[in-house]
Amino acid sequence: MTFSTDVHAQGEAAADPFGERVRPTISVRRQILGGRFRFESDSADLLDLVDAAYAGLPEHRFSTVAPEFRIELRLLPREAAATRTTPPPVRTQAGAGLLCGMMDEANYVVLVPAHHRGLVVVSQDMLAHPYHVRYELIEFAVFMLAARGLGLVPLHGACIGHEGRGVLLLGASGAGKSTLALHGLLDGMDFLAEDGVFVQPDNLLATGVANYLHVKEDVLRFLDDNVTRAWIEGSPVIHRRSGVAKFEADLREGAGRPPPAPLRLAGAVVVSAETAPDSSRLLRRLPWEQVPALLAVDQPYAAGQPGWDRFVHRLGGLGVYELRRGRHPQDAIAALRALLAAGVIGR
Repeated sequence: MTFSTDVHAQGEAAADPFGERVRPTISVRRQILGGRFRFESDSADLLDLVDAAYAGLPEHRFSTVAPEFRIELRLLPREAAATRTTPPPVRTQAGAGLLCGMMDEANYVVLVPAHHRGLVVVSQDMLAHPYHVRYELIEFAVFMLAARGLGLVPLHGACIGHEGRGVLLLGASGAGKSTLALHGLLDGMDFLAEDGVFVQPDNLLATGVANYLHVKEDVLRFLDDNVTRAWIEGSPVIHRRSGVAKFEADLREGAGRPPPAPLRLAGAVVVSAETAPDSSRLLRRLPWEQVPALLAVDQPYAAGQPGWDRFVHRLGGLGVYELRRGRHPQDAIAALRALLAAGVIGR
């Protein structure tokens, strides 16, 4: 009987070596970054990670009709008994109209942007690392397809706003973008995104995924609200590839204020780690001559994408500022609120 079963299994593998006859049994639809996404899988565990990333978020839409993006999620068995401490980093490659991101032979992403399709393959043992699967494989697929399929400029940065207008927060890792986003949230501002912002270059409408806030422990010293402190301290701790440990606080647990629609950018701020000598003068507008080169250095990937020149020209017309640190993050929030006030940005 064992011999017959093995022969039968080998025959099935020989007849379908690429797994083309595998048919996902469950599908989930989500409106993300202005696009319509359909996730298909026969694994409830993988679809749970989709929900962990995108359930409960406002459904952002642009004025144009968005195409449908389809992502198949496939779970593979893993024979290796070794336990992973840290998954291998994602290596990227492109060619023949494909975009690929690979951890190893059983954990990878293949995207066909021209056809709005993607395949995410995950091994069973990788489910022990849900953050890496969600952030580096599933969200990678969504971000790449949305940016290419909708013509969005993908930015590494944060965005907060008020009454439909937003300010883009740029700057090097560790400059304090997430800290500012948190304090803007606590001050009643809308929280669009803290790590990835996607912008239509012609009208500067910005969208993002307001699912998680990632902050280091040292941020807690500025928090006077015990409820907020308990929320963050009770959140899981994730480790970035750089080795930095951060709390991953779910914004959908009542603390978040995601805007119901994309925000129209009113300008951008480059967050500096430098402390200002006067907390009442944290901002200075950068001369236009400096802006294109500064933005290209800050956003090397986006600078090579279609729409970048239009985005820079439109943004520079509104105003790009440097923001230095004050005595307390709330000083910076006050400065950002002033920028968002009607008639201030662009002068």
